[in-house]
Amino acid sequence: MSHLRSSDRWARGLIALTTAAASTFAATIAVAGPAAAHSATPAADASAVQAGQSCTAADLGKRHPFIKSTEVAPTITHFKGWYVTQGSTGYQNVTTSTQTTIAVSVGLNGAIKGDFAVEALGTVGAMLGLNVQVNYSSTSSESTSVSWNFNDPGYYGVYKGTKKVTGTYGSLNCNRVQQGDGSWGLKWIEGPDSGSYTTYTTLEEGAVRCEDKVPANSIMRKAQALLDCGSATATAKHPAGPVPSAKADQARHEAEKATKAEKSVKATGSAAPATRAALNCQPDVYRIHVPGKPLNWSAPVLGNDGIRLRESNWTSAHLDNWRLCNVTERNGVIEASLWNWGNGGCATIPANIANQEQAYLTTTTCGEDDLQRFYIYRDVPGSSKVGVQNKQTGSMLAHDRYADGELIRQYSSGRQDGTGTYDLVKV
Repeated sequence: MSHLRSSDRWARGLIALTTAAASTFAATIAVAGPAAAHSATPAADASAVQAGQSCTAADLGKRHPFIKSTEVAPTITHFKGWYVTQGSTGYQNVTTSTQTTIAVSVGLNGAIKGDFAVEALGTVGAMLGLNVQVNYSSTSSESTSVSWNFNDPGYYGVYKGTKKVTGTYGSLNCNRVQQGDGSWGLKWIEGPDSGSYTTYTTLEEGAVRCEDKVPANSIMRKAQALLDCGSATATAKHPAGPVPSAKADQARHEAEKATKAEKSVKATGSAAPATRAALNCQPDVYRIHVPGKPLNWSAPVLGNDGIRLRESNWTSAHLDNWRLCNVTERNGVIEASLWNWGNGGCATIPANIANQEQAYLTTTTCGEDDLQRFYIYRDVPGSSKVGVQNKQTGSMLAHDRYADGELIRQYSSGRQDGTGTYDLVKV
């Protein structure tokens, strides 16, 4: 904040003070489960999907996010120590240095192109009452120049900052549930998929001195902590202009290390599994049909092609036949590898495009790889309808249109027209 007359100073800092107070009030919110997450903002989420609500077979190929936890932390993105002498007061343009970079992400998806990521971040903003970024962006792309009116001499920290919002999410999926009377129904349940997200609020800028009284847990207080207050640098006479800050340098190095570690955790796997998996496949053979229609999933003959909708005939050569392998089940949700009888490969999302919305499904040598593992959500007993979700990416599988040769692709929230519901039909 500029060290102007008292009334002028606090008038200019009103927005920052207001948002800082909101940050203090909602710095950390832990949500016990999906129902609690949505009840946090009933006005915004009155029509939102909630765990335990009924769903239909058309919803088997869809998913929706719920927020498990949130944390709001004031963060300085750009900083410069600056000394103002009696003869250098007034407006000055200060070029700050990048202190830390915040990039928007949801799970493995840094592009934020899918509906699921946008919905998740929008839910976070509504819960906290904050205007957060819901498209991919990074604070490093913002201008680092700060223009400020310095009316009093002294040692200032000139800064840009924001509120970094992080937390975890889960997904709600439609699946069959046995009810108290023994009957079965389709309900939205907490699915196995979960992950973490990062976003931030609008950037603020200002200037603050060591002696200024500012709210705790505010962006201004964070900037003040980067000043070497009480040191010879801060108190000795110094020419007007930049002043080094050892605290700011140390904080920047720590932020850089944390960013590298975060990127390492989010890195996708290798392009292909190193070893062939020893599959334990169930004896039943299936076709994966579009309900009530002749087209079904057919594996590629060529390695660089994808799984497409085809009509079965004498030329199919078992490319339309699938087995479920290494099957496990948790809370009524099946996890399995999909082995193709025709080419001997396992269904997978290619690793080099796994973080992309509408990446196509293909087959490859079977291996120990979560890109080859799928969650299968089932209709009530007696129905063969299913929804299919990739374990690694969390995306649902569907097709863009019903047509011969159409690729099967991943969609972060599934296709809302129901084209992600298939029939798992025994041959």
